[in-house]
Amino acid sequence: MDRASVSLSNVQKSYGNLPVVHGIDLDINEGDFVVFVGPSGCGKSTLLRMIAGLEEVTDGEISIKGRDVTDLDPSDRGIAMVFQSYALYPHMSVRDNLAFGLKMARTDAAEIRLRVDQAAAILKIDHLLDRRPGQLSGGQRQRVAIGRAIVRKPDVFLFDEPLSNLDAELRVSMRIEIARLHRELGNTMIYVTHDQTEAMTLADQIVVLRNGRVEQSGSPREIYENPSNIFVAGFIGSPRMNFLRSEYKGGGRFAIAGREFQAPEFDSKLPAGAEFMTGIRPEHLAVVDDADQAIAARVDFCEYLGGTRYLYCVLDDGQNLVVEQRTGPDIEPGMIINLDLSSNQRLFFNSDGARL
Repeated sequence: MDRASVSLSNVQKSYGNLPVVHGIDLDINEGDFVVFVGPSGCGKSTLLRMIAGLEEVTDGEISIKGRDVTDLDPSDRGIAMVFQSYALYPHMSVRDNLAFGLKMARTDAAEIRLRVDQAAAILKIDHLLDRRPGQLSGGQRQRVAIGRAIVRKPDVFLFDEPLSNLDAELRVSMRIEIARLHRELGNTMIYVTHDQTEAMTLADQIVVLRNGRVEQSGSPREIYENPSNIFVAGFIGSPRMNFLRSEYKGGGRFAIAGREFQAPEFDSKLPAGAEFMTGIRPEHLAVVDDADQAIAARVDFCEYLGGTRYLYCVLDDGQNLVVEQRTGPDIEPGMIINLDLSSNQRLFFNSDGARL
């Protein structure tokens, strides 16, 4: 299959006088798996539907494989879309569901059989071809929906929250299936989800959206380890990053809950007394007996998940934070523990949420 690149230039969308997508510029490389992620109402599905041709573009340009498709019908764009709902024809067999679009396009019967058999083999649904959708599990129906896209041999696959109707265990297995599918086919894939775990596990490139704007775009590791602002830092990661109110004391020192710490990496022109936020992820907090860079916290709740334990803690000034533990002695609610804040993984954000 040919692979394709997708380019968005100043893409905007308004409903009447209400703008919902604000001038997005984005280049997607050939063969990449790109995930649009963000909270509900951030514009990710609207953006995907504009790429698909299901929503008109108010302004800007969309090109696929170097061809301007902004005003083309969906059928002329070289895309195939997999929706949240399977949208299968209940009275048809799986084979007929897979073949339906090709029949409507008057594709040769031998070619239809070949494509359907190939897609069924890729998705391991060969044994289901004579069944009807009502005889299939949710995961099997989603495979059929994906197979219906595969038989079209599109330049770009578009996925709109395809796993949200599945239970947790099935979502994990289908994530693996979709990742395998991308490796085998090599097509460009654009995937929309509100689930940051899906984004982290599937994507070559994550595009984090908020209020119709791109907050940050990059690899999963870049987004996780080097977020550009406090929104991205808090949205990507589960449990989310801890954000602690802090005060700059000058001379490379700052205070949290009345306790002062050194920050040799803190290169800022903030005046003494300025307030900001210190961000540190739960896995970067260590419980210690005593340390110069430690702060006392009361354990409010312990969440035991087998190999991992989460401690929900409260500082003296009432601020909350979460600590991830994989080893160590048992810790009970009500205990006072010392948390080492000297991690070089600390991040600092100003009052507007931008990285310092």
